[in-house]
Order: sequence, then structure tokens, then C-alpha cells
Amino acid sequence: MISEHASPLATLGGVDAGGQNVHVAELARGLGALGHHVTVYTRRERAGVPEEVAFAPGVTVVHVPAGPPVRIPKDEILPLIPEFGRWMRDHWRLRPPDIAHSHFWMSGLAALAAAEDTGVPVTHTFHALGVVKRRHQGTEDTSPAWRVGAECAVARGAARVIATCGDEVTELIQMDVPRHSVRVVPCGVDSARFTPVGPATPRQGRPRLLSIGRLVARKGVATAIDALPLIPDAELIVAGGPPSYALDRDPEVRRLRLLAREAGVADRVRFTGQIHHDDVPVLMRSADLALCLPWYEPFGMVALEAMACGLPVVATAVGGQCETVIDGVTGTLVPPRDPRAVAAAVNDLLDDQGRLAAYGMAAAERARVRYNWSRITAETCAVYEEVLRERRGMTLRRATETLDDRRRGAMRRVNAGRRPRAVRR
Repeated sequence: MISEHASPLATLGGVDAGGQNVHVAELARGLGALGHHVTVYTRRERAGVPEEVAFAPGVTVVHVPAGPPVRIPKDEILPLIPEFGRWMRDHWRLRPPDIAHSHFWMSGLAALAAAEDTGVPVTHTFHALGVVKRRHQGTEDTSPAWRVGAECAVARGAARVIATCGDEVTELIQMDVPRHSVRVVPCGVDSARFTPVGPATPRQGRPRLLSIGRLVARKGVATAIDALPLIPDAELIVAGGPPSYALDRDPEVRRLRLLAREAGVADRVRFTGQIHHDDVPVLMRSADLALCLPWYEPFGMVALEAMACGLPVVATAVGGQCETVIDGVTGTLVPPRDPRAVAAAVNDLLDDQGRLAAYGMAAAERARVRYNWSRITAETCAVYEEVLRERRGMTLRRATETLDDRRRGAMRRVNAGRRPRAVRR
């Protein structure tokens, strides 16, 4: 696996550390548990770290020395990708993997460059598409200018593109990616860690709403704060972002705190800062509802983790959330950037504790059955096996065609009265 900026070893909650890190980590762990040998290539971000780190049974993380050993925002990593790809190519020449799975578009560029000389087939998961990001962020999009074109090249160069939801398939088709090369495998959830039963963070008597994830504007925390004046007595816990000691210096935290003061709800909004992934289910179990309100979302792993903890979800009807959250069964879907719709959905559920409990039970069941990592790993393996069968078939056809060509050449020599050379199988 190639995940240039999202290491499975990273602490979650930072600007560039989130769902992709979890996806790579859990998929690698699941593959290792099935007996496969997995190497995850990620960029070295700190001096002194070992080149290879054992991550889980059968799984090794390799720190690729591309660029300086410091953390670099992912939108500034592109100039280092050729070096990243060359380093992998040199390793693959000596010990080529059976198949490569790249995550995010820059990893796809590196993987295809490394595979060019080694013949390794590449599957690819985008996790987010530049064309969608540009559509929603416009001039605030910090991605490199030619990201969309590069993504088209990656999608067409990969043996298979593994999309995480139907919305992404539609986007890929509009990018002229052949439909026959796309497969849908959603993200998963650790159903042993994210469960309705277990310890919970202490709380006061008032209703608790939870928004958790990276603190970037598109995640919609501002929408939750704007809705809070219309939700009597509820508190909003905002988890994620920088460590707690650095909250006061964070521009997004300062913006959201100002918004809460202006809305008159500053006393009902609490920022926790970065939370270790192991502590997330403990916090989730303490809440009544999860608010997942991004403007756009490639998949939306937070909604899935909340559901696994038995939390009903009020989520925006965007991206993968349209598929994970069943409106009126496991939660409520609302339009993006609509605080009044959010408040109405929350109040309806808080006012009907029976329905709230029923949604929570249905949410936990859906997450456990459909999105457990064992199932997601098996579905991903099926894509790998499809690619490898196709590759073996192509190799056999080439070998057969070569043998047939040599036989035809021998027959031409016989017909010309010359002694044929032996045809070796």
C-alpha cells in the first residue's frame, strides 16, 4: 500500500490526519490477519525514525526518505512525489509486490511511476476527488492547479479504481473513467472497538450533541453552532483539531469560538482538542446524538463510527453519508449549511426518546453487519484477486501468442525447405 501523507502510525485529528489514516491502518491490519504480507509506504516526517516499523502481524510500515524529514502539508508534497516513486521503484525491482494499492492521488502518481518499470499492477482509492473539492471550495481550494488532470491520469492508469460510494462512481464516470474499471468498496468500522456498550465520558444532565473530526471549515462545525440557539439547553462537544494546549492559537478554533459568542451559546460549546482514536468511542457513548454536517464528504467515517456506538446521526445528505445513514431509520439527513434543518431534526429526536433509542439500535446493527472491517477487507481482496486473475490471463495469452508466432515461423521455414528450430515450451 502507498499512502504518502496519511501514515497508519499517525495521531488522528490534525488537519491532514483523519479517515484515510484509519482506512489504511485497518485495511492493512485486516489483510495481515488473513495471512497476506503487507508493506505500507508513507513519507518520512521525522528524523531518526526507523526505515521499517512493525505495525501489526504481517504488516510493516516503511518510511520513504522523500524530501526533508519534517511534516509538510499534503498540498505541498507534490514536488517530492517523483523522488518517492523512484525510491519505491528501486525497491520493487529487487522484491516486487504481487499488487499495489495506492491511496490519494499523489500516492497514485508515485505507484504508477514505480510500476512502470516493474510491471506491478496498481489498484487505487482516491478518498477525495479534486474536482469535488474545487466545486465546493472554489478559490479557497489549496490543491495544486493540475490535480484534476493528474487524477484522471491515475484513474486511467490503474488496473482498478476502488470507489467508496456511489457518488464517487458518478464523478469518475464524468471524468471519462471507464465504468468497467471501477469497483465500489466502502470504508469500514472497527466493530469490536466502536460498540454501544462500554465506558463513557462523564456528563451533566443536559442533552449532549457531538461533532468530532478535523477542524476545517468544510466539516460544518459552524453549522452546528448556528443551530444551537434553536436547541434548548443542549451542549455541543467539538472534538478534534490541535492538542488541547494549542487550542487558543488555532485560527479555526478562534473563529468558531467567536461565532459561538455572537450566537449567545459560548457557555454551551466545549472544544476538547485532539483525541486519541482509542478514546473516541468513550466520548461517543456519552452523547445523545452525533452531528456530521460537512458541506461535502467523500465518505464520512465519523458518521459510521458514531452509528457503531449506537448513536443516531444527524448528517448532511452528501457523499457516502447518503448511503451509510438511512434517513428515518438510523438517523436524519439534512441539507448542507442549513442550521434550521439541523435544529429541527435534533429537536424531533430529543423530544421522542423512544425513536431516539430505536434509531440508535438500528444504527449499531447496520454498522456491525454491513461495515465491519472483515467484510470490507474481503471485498477489497476480491478486487485484488480479480486484477491478478486478469493479469495471469494476459500473461498466458501473451505466452500462447508468442508460442504460436514461433510455430508459424517454423512452418514458414519448413515450407521454404529449411530445417526448423525446436519450439520450446
